[in-house]
Amino acid sequence: MKYFVAPGEDRELTADSRGALRGSFIELSDGVTHYELTGPEDGEVVLMAGGLTIPLFYWDGLVGELHARGLRTLACSAYGRGYSDRVQARYDEMLFARQLAELTDRLGLTARPLHLVGTSMGALVSMTYAAQYRSSVSTLTVVGPAGLAKPRLASPDRLLRNGWLAGVVARRRGRQILQGHLGHNVRDPELGAKMTEMVLDAFRFEGSLYAVFDTLQHLPFAGRDDLFRRTGALGIPTLLLWGDEDDVTPLVHFDTARALLKPQKHHVIDECGHMAAFERPRDVADQLVSFVSARTERLDS
Repeated sequence: MKYFVAPGEDRELTADSRGALRGSFIELSDGVTHYELTGPEDGEVVLMAGGLTIPLFYWDGLVGELHARGLRTLACSAYGRGYSDRVQARYDEMLFARQLAELTDRLGLTARPLHLVGTSMGALVSMTYAAQYRSSVSTLTVVGPAGLAKPRLASPDRLLRNGWLAGVVARRRGRQILQGHLGHNVRDPELGAKMTEMVLDAFRFEGSLYAVFDTLQHLPFAGRDDLFRRTGALGIPTLLLWGDEDDVTPLVHFDTARALLKPQKHHVIDECGHMAAFERPRDVADQLVSFVSARTERLDS
């Protein structure tokens, strides 16, 4: 699919425009990455990989909870999201895993294993990263993961594999499709409105819809059982979290995820939709900190 600028994308990401934006920026091999490394300097680092559309601001609530409990956090916007570059590349899990690997390396965070957290699409990216950089991952937390739906012959992602068709659909109806997708993510309407505003603001930058539609073409969101199975065989201590009212990656896949990932701990968060870290940051932090602490205590004993 050729790079395009969609209607409503009226801003450009440049060195000058980034000067007025929140966060830090670093040039990696594929482009500039938007990130924030914050929290107690002596805390263990939690690396966060987000979903299909979200900027790093998605993690703010969870970041605050983790800082209060002594953990340091590294959140970044995947290429094409937030204030990271809209790169003219193949938007697949290898691109996003490479982004995480280069970012942690450039920031000097490779001396100690990290605690990796992935939500939705970010869960697939996290699993890909964990397989490539096994020794750098202390624990893996998977939240409402994509990938366990069964592939369908008439599914939208199959239709979008035609690059010309994907470009036409993205330019004409991309923003409408995006807003419809965001409407299913969050259970609470007030939080849902906040989420939608956050995402759409970043989608005013040129190339945003191109990045999402190219991702839908090249990163499979269904039929990924083998990736889950291989991750379960890595021997990484794993925590599986899921919202009980998740309409995007439904809870019906929870037992399959458990069987394939073989997590040491699993938990369903009550009254929670797809965006658990955004909707229930304290509940996610409770589970994550308890899990990380137990792992740390075992290593220290």
